[in-house]
Amino acid sequence: MSLKIRLTRGGAKKRPYYRIVVADARSPRDGRFIEKIGAYDPMKAKDSPERVVLDLEKAKSWIAKGAQPTDRVLRFLDAAGVLKRPARSNPEKAVPGEKAKERAEKRAEKSAAPAAAAPAEAAAPAEEAAEA
Repeated sequence: MSLKIRLTRGGAKKRPYYRIVVADARSPRDGRFIEKIGAYDPMKAKDSPERVVLDLEKAKSWIAKGAQPTDRVLRFLDAAGVLKRPARSNPEKAVPGEKAKERAEKRAEKSAAPAAAAPAEAAAPAEEAAEA
């Protein structure tokens, strides 16, 4: 039986409240769980100590038994100093798509056209002034 330390959603519509539970990986998100080990209230301020309440001793014991935390719970455990969350890097995500590249090229062409015409116009009045 593979175990997960994960969030189960509670609370009203648009007022989420999550319990941090240990559950079988096959059970539904808000379904049956083995033990509740904490709570997470995203509506509280980020620096509030009541935002994440977690029993670290229970979490450590379940991890020792083989329970795998989900990404969000791993963030909480990393902040508490229980586990280390590996750094993620996706450089492909920052690369613009095809449409964005096309728009950038058109924008560059438009800005280059008036810039090229401006020096020619500036030179023409100077020549007229020199002739007079």
